[in-house]
Amino acid sequence: MNYVDGYLVPVKTANREAYRAMAEVASQVFIDHGAVHVAECWGDDMMRGKHTDFFMAVQAEENENVVFSWISWPDKETRDRGNQAAMADPRFDEMQVEAVFDPLRIVFSGFQTIVDHKA
Repeated sequence: MNYVDGYLVPVKTANREAYRAMAEVASQVFIDHGAVHVAECWGDDMMRGKHTDFFMAVQAEENENVVFSWISWPDKETRDRGNQAAMADPRFDEMQVEAVFDPLRIVFSGFQTIVDHKA
């Protein structure tokens, strides 16, 4: 089964289009280095929790929303090689990430797929 990297990213609401444009480039970088699917989802029907929620997870500020994204890879080995190659890709050097979001508050991890159903 596929291996998935999952991300939560705090993004200023005013930077939605700048983030989308950056994600377009980044998604192509990951695809070029072995990813099979990249999805970037702008928070829409976001619930506020008492103890935890997506906003709290990334310490979102009042003027920020949360992006939920994932990158699907054929397997963990491809993901490890692909991530390393992507981070060295010169297209990432051109991105001004700090102008669009705070990279220190991203939550991300790798996941083994255990159930995967499609209609």
